[in-house]
Amino acid sequence: MGTKGDGYWHRLVKRLTTDVDQLDADDLSTHAEAQGARRACDCRSGEEVTVFGRLRTVELCPRDAAATLEAELFDGTEGVTLVWLGRRRIPGIEPGRTVKAQGRIAVRDGRKVLYNPYYELQQTAP
Repeated sequence: MGTKGDGYWHRLVKRLTTDVDQLDADDLSTHAEAQGARRACDCRSGEEVTVFGRLRTVELCPRDAAATLEAELFDGTEGVTLVWLGRRRIPGIEPGRTVKAQGRIAVRDGRKVLYNPYYELQQTAP
């Protein structure tokens, strides 16, 4: 029983003393693994991956007269930019929404990107 009690107190002290953003990142990372997704920090260019996380930003980027919708997905380890070419808006793709996305990882300007990913909007945030 001593070990179980020590674990409880250790977790409680950690929750009370750790930065809220770090706790949120830890929860996202744990939830992503439970969903069968890869951690963004482990994804490499050219790999077919499934990632899971929360959208931090969503913006319309009109480059060269072709609309592009871009969203930053954060899974607790690293960000992945989701890019939908030729789209101005996608219902449900908004900051704070939890999303599971699949596609082939590319690297653009040093950042990981999924172009036109298959995605699933999640009902509840972790």
